Amino acid sequence: MTAMPDVLEHVEQAQAHELDQPYILIIWNDPVNLMSYVSYVFRSYFGYPEAKAEKLMMQVHREGRSVVATGNREKIEADVSAMHGFGLWATLSKADAA
Repeated sequence: MTAMPDVLEHVEQAQAHELDQPYILIIWNDPVNLMSYVSYVFRSYFGYPEAKAEKLMMQVHREGRSVVATGNREKIEADVSAMHGFGLWATLSKADAA
């Protein structure tokens, strides 16, 4: 019966690896928020300097979306929730799936 602990260990390792996989926060363009407001959110929430916030905001505006943060799943889920609180359209995705 040594196979059972090996299977459990493998499952635990796979789950730990899944949690460590990087996720991305995607902000989507919307017809509601002003560009200046989106830039403000990036500066105030993420602490980005003005130039980076403006660059990301313009990417959202021109390309329809921008990856504005990366991290583990729990962090990015919290960031998505915060962006929804600011009224922005945000989703998360695995970094390798984007």
